[in-house]
Amino acid sequence: MAYQALYRKYRPTEFEDVKGQDAIVETLKNQIVHNRMAHAYLFCGTRGTGKTTIAKIFAKAVNCENHKEGSPCGECPSCRAIAQNASMNVYEIDAASNNGVENIRDIIDDTNFTPAQGKYKVYIIDEVHMLSTGAFNALLKTLEEPPEYVIFILATTEVHKIPLTIMSRCQRYDFKRISVDTITARLQELIAEEGLQAEEKALRYIAKCADGAMRDALSLLDQCLAFQSEEVLTYEQVLQILGAVDAETFSQLLRHVVKGEVIECIHLLDRMVTEGRDLTQFVSEFTWYLRNLMLLKASDNAKEVIDMSAENLARLVEEAEMVEMDTITRYIRVMSELSGKLRATTQKRVTIEVTLIKLCRPEMESRDDSLLDRIRVLEEKMENGIPMMANVGSATSAQMTQETPRQTLKKAPLPAALPEDVQKVVQNWRAVLKQLGQPGATYLSNCMVSMDNENRLCLVTAEAVSRDWLNESVVSANPAEGETDTTNLDMIKTLIGNLTGTDMEVVVKFEADRMTAESKYPDLSNMIQMDIEEVEEIEE
Repeated sequence: MAYQALYRKYRPTEFEDVKGQDAIVETLKNQIVHNRMAHAYLFCGTRGTGKTTIAKIFAKAVNCENHKEGSPCGECPSCRAIAQNASMNVYEIDAASNNGVENIRDIIDDTNFTPAQGKYKVYIIDEVHMLSTGAFNALLKTLEEPPEYVIFILATTEVHKIPLTIMSRCQRYDFKRISVDTITARLQELIAEEGLQAEEKALRYIAKCADGAMRDALSLLDQCLAFQSEEVLTYEQVLQILGAVDAETFSQLLRHVVKGEVIECIHLLDRMVTEGRDLTQFVSEFTWYLRNLMLLKASDNAKEVIDMSAENLARLVEEAEMVEMDTITRYIRVMSELSGKLRATTQKRVTIEVTLIKLCRPEMESRDDSLLDRIRVLEEKMENGIPMMANVGSATSAQMTQETPRQTLKKAPLPAALPEDVQKVVQNWRAVLKQLGQPGATYLSNCMVSMDNENRLCLVTAEAVSRDWLNESVVSANPAEGETDTTNLDMIKTLIGNLTGTDMEVVVKFEADRMTAESKYPDLSNMIQMDIEEVEEIEE
């Protein structure tokens, strides 16, 4: 016999098997017991929460010859016929592919005939929101006054698309997402029935990934069991199969971000890409990790609502002491904005890298929460001691001897004059970055325009952030014209050439920080600023 997927094999056949929808199940059972069924129902809720399953069980129950307190017996001819999809009294229609007026007219014509067997004809219209406007209008009158032996069950995941005229003629039941605990317990039952073993932590993670959908949880479990190479399905195997990231990785990322360690963040992301992790899921789960951190920071009782192991929770408590609430909310805002951008971009990795740099460098933003984070960074620097030039008048010889080279760095002198083309580049550097677009504009936002000893235009930037991107190959926009592939650095040279009208020689220098860069290369923007101030004084 061919293998049957778990979600089909263990699909509930009676109300007692349904998990997580107790209120709806109890209401429908009471209606059957007291013979007070409605003529039309609207089942709405997210995918995999049991809408179609309960509709089929309800169809069996209303036609069952000897139901047990509202639940079908499963043994009478009517129950067996419905279970085998051989009953003429139950019609299941997929509105996604049968959404025209003619499809609804066929249903209406069929309602004129009484049931050949049993008491009721039940019409289950799945994904009913896909019906056309004409189809809804055709259904309206019959839905309002159907024959007494007809019951309509409309199921949808997008209830907002259902016309109000349809909704007002139905009893509406909202199917809620199933809790992680309920899904986990069900997975443990199925694992035992299959004669297999799995770590509770692994099953709980699958339940969490299912996002409240029992069917999704069974599909994910099926996928993980297919990979299983050992006797017990482990948590590490589940992470590997689902392309997920564990809480320890998110903890490392958060600590790097708080310390402003850009390179470590980029390396961690590179590791995720190398291991084949899903980047969209990575962003979503890191945002959720930050949400847990926010709850823990906001309330002493948040541990009760955070679904996390004791080990990870202890780590989270430690991190809550490291980060202020304003900073956490900024992180969540930036990551939420990133989630929206990922839906529209083809360069997910680059977009995430830009965001991680933004988290580490609050000075890149001007919003209020970013300003608070910038103040936090400055306060930490003050607490740890900001490198300063020693006071020559009061410093002892011992203090002068102990000064680090970084403390005595002096800025490189400005040249006497600037060539006209270099001056153009310095004055219009921001316009060049704007033309370059993202992510280059962000990578080079702190780039210093200078000249080297050979009077070449020199771009000085941070090595770790920019080197890989500058050398990255970019496919030509006009390959049909025979243009060859180019790098991002070539694109910058082209933009500078278009600005100056000359074929300038442009070199890039990489330095660890701004202070070191200014000690080796003159910051020409200061020279342009001096010229502007002199002009203003003359005009006065």
